Amino acid sequence: MVDCDNFYPNCEKNFMPAWKDRPVGVLSNNDGCLVARSNELKEAGIPMGAPYFKYREQLQAMNAVIVSSNYALYGDMSSRVMTTLGQFSPDIEVYSIDEAWLDLSGFDPATLDAYGREIVTTTKRHTGIPISMGIAPTKVLAKIANRICKRRKIPGHVFNLGSVENLDVVLSTIDVGDIWGIGKRWSKKLRASGIYNARDLRDADPERMRKQFNVVMQRITLELQGFPCLGFEDIQTKKQIIASRSFGERVKSLGPLLEAVAMHATRAGEKLRAQGSVCGAIQVSIRTGRHNPNEAYFRESALAKFPVATADTRRLIKGACQGVKQIYRKGPRYAKAGVMLLDISPAQMVQGSLFETGDSTRSAALMATVDQINQFHGRKTLFFAREGVKQAWSMKRSMTTPAYTTRWEDIPVVS
Repeated sequence: MVDCDNFYPNCEKNFMPAWKDRPVGVLSNNDGCLVARSNELKEAGIPMGAPYFKYREQLQAMNAVIVSSNYALYGDMSSRVMTTLGQFSPDIEVYSIDEAWLDLSGFDPATLDAYGREIVTTTKRHTGIPISMGIAPTKVLAKIANRICKRRKIPGHVFNLGSVENLDVVLSTIDVGDIWGIGKRWSKKLRASGIYNARDLRDADPERMRKQFNVVMQRITLELQGFPCLGFEDIQTKKQIIASRSFGERVKSLGPLLEAVAMHATRAGEKLRAQGSVCGAIQVSIRTGRHNPNEAYFRESALAKFPVATADTRRLIKGACQGVKQIYRKGPRYAKAGVMLLDISPAQMVQGSLFETGDSTRSAALMATVDQINQFHGRKTLFFAREGVKQAWSMKRSMTTPAYTTRWEDIPVVS
C-alpha cells in the first residue's frame, strides 16, 4: 500500500519552494473548513475539519499558508504519481487520489525493503511528492503496515510487516477500529464481543465472524491471518454516487438551482461511466442553511426513476431538473443542492424493457467522446448548456493557487 504524505499541502509546496517549512492548510468548498493539513499544522493541534473562521487568528500567528482547494492541480499530480508507481509493478490498483496498491508477488522477499525504498525515492524525484509504503502478504496487513510507517515515521518511508520479529506485539497496538474495512458500527460490535485490536480479530474464528457479521468480516479476519482473499471491490462497493456542493451565495430563484443540479448530474455521470456502471434512479435534494436563527430550515428531495438503467448524462440532467421543479418553493434562500445516483449496476447487465429503450450505441459513443475530450483538454471543455455559463452561484474559492500543470498560462516560469 502506497500513500502520499499530506498530499494536498505537498502539491501546493511543490510549486512554492518558499512554503517548504511553513504550515500549509487546504480549505474545503467555499473556504469553510480545513480538509488537509501539513505536519506543522497537525503538530500544532489544528484538528481536521476545523472551521477556518475559528482558527484564523491562530493560523496567522503561526504564519501559516491557507489556500482554497485546487482540484485540477491535485488530480493531475495524482495521475503523475500513479504513472510513476506503475513503472514498478505489473499490477497497480488505484484506491483513492493519494493511495494505490502495488502487487509485488514474485519479487524476491529479501530485496523488498530495498525495492520499496527505490520506489519511494524515485516517486519523490519524479513528482516531488513524498510517499510512505507498507508491505505485507495481504491488503489488510499492508494497510496496517502503511499506517505504522506514517505514524512512527519509519526511516526510508518503508515498513515491511512480513519481516518484523514479533507480529503479535505489533498487531496488539492496532485498535480494531483502525483496521481497513472496519467502520464505527462494526468496531463497537467487535469490542462488545471482546475483540479490541488487530491481534484479537486475527485470532478469532473466521466462520464465527461470517455468521456474526458477513463474508467481508470473514475475509478481513483471514487477511489478518495472512491469507489473501480480499479484493478492492469488497471494501469499496459503490451502491450510490453523490455529487453536491454548497453555493457561494444564497440562491432564491429556480434557474440557478436547475444549473447546479445539472452540473452535479454531469459530474456524477462521469463517475458512473468511469467505473463501467449504469443507474436506475437519480435523487435530487435542495436545502437552506442550517445555522441561521432568522431563517426557517427547509430541506426537500425528489426521486426520478429511469425505465431502463442509464449512464447518459442527458437523461441524468433531465431527471434531476424534473425533480427540482417538483420540490422547489419560492421564498427560502437555498444554500446547497446535490444529486445521488441509485440502483447502480454493471453496464453489461442492463435489464431491458418492452416499451422503453436504453442507452444506444450512439449514446454511449457520444458520452465516451465527451469524457475523452474533457480528460485530455480539461474539465468543462465541453459541457451541457443546462449547466449555465456564468454560474454566479458557484462555490467561493478566493485563495486558489494557479493550475500549474493543467493550464498553459499558469505554468511556472523559471528565470
